[in-house]
Amino acid sequence: MAIKLVEPTDSSRQRGLAWENKSQREAALWHSRPVTDYRDVNRANWDERVPAHVESVDYAVPRFRAEPDYLSGVVRFDLPLLGDVAGLRGVHLQCHIGTDTVSLARLGASMTGLDFSGPAIAAATELAAAAGADATFVQADVYTAADVLGAGAFDLVYTGVGALCWLPDIRRWAGVVAALLRPGGRLFIREGHPMLWTLEERDDDLLVVKYPYFEQPEPLTWTEGGTYVETDAVFEHNTSHEWNHGLGEIVTALFDAGLALTGLVEHDSAPWNPLPGKTEQIAGSEWRLADNPARLPFTYTLQAVKPPR
Repeated sequence: MAIKLVEPTDSSRQRGLAWENKSQREAALWHSRPVTDYRDVNRANWDERVPAHVESVDYAVPRFRAEPDYLSGVVRFDLPLLGDVAGLRGVHLQCHIGTDTVSLARLGASMTGLDFSGPAIAAATELAAAAGADATFVQADVYTAADVLGAGAFDLVYTGVGALCWLPDIRRWAGVVAALLRPGGRLFIREGHPMLWTLEERDDDLLVVKYPYFEQPEPLTWTEGGTYVETDAVFEHNTSHEWNHGLGEIVTALFDAGLALTGLVEHDSAPWNPLPGKTEQIAGSEWRLADNPARLPFTYTLQAVKPPR
């Protein structure tokens, strides 16, 4: 992954830090080299940040407890393309603290959330209980999801908005999605556009490609403090390993896993502010380029189906 993102939403994915100035941004260290411990390093980073996320206004946990109809901003945006999920058995991969998972349950799906962070799963389980949602949560690595949850067990696989950047192998991920779905089941993902991840964050008006668009064997490794919600917490585990995956690589991986593409929509907005100083907030919690937003897709929504036998 290239850009450290900003402006949190109630989505379940890390999007980096909101730098206050250029010198602070440049103080973050990154490099690209082989790693063997990416999962442990990333898990330590996520585990430590769970309490700050639960307590933040950005995840709106009290609203989920107090308002039975409240949905996350991410799921509200997804609804026109997502359609009716009532009665579906769904799995939310890389669910973090479960706000999007609970939102899908409130739309009538029977949901399972999966995440590799134990503290995140504990927080999600507590949230679902407090909200009275039909959602259960399982701690496991996403690559083992079909083994842990059962092959062919789900009508819907839901994921996105900062999920794929934590995975080194997009083809392996696509195989997991295909294994989880029953025949006729579908994948729904809204994700940050891989072109966005290539851009260098700058103080001028230029959009400059700096980081890899295509999946690389080695991750970009970042060492930096903070998190994407407003908090006074100070963290010790500040290293993360991230990868980009080209849109063609993602689509081809799903094709090769046996899925049929049913929709691909690119959006000029994102549910966070990815380029501070260059964006404007539009409807809801969405942000897009203030100057000629048609220049750059910020996110995309991809849907695919596992063909019936």
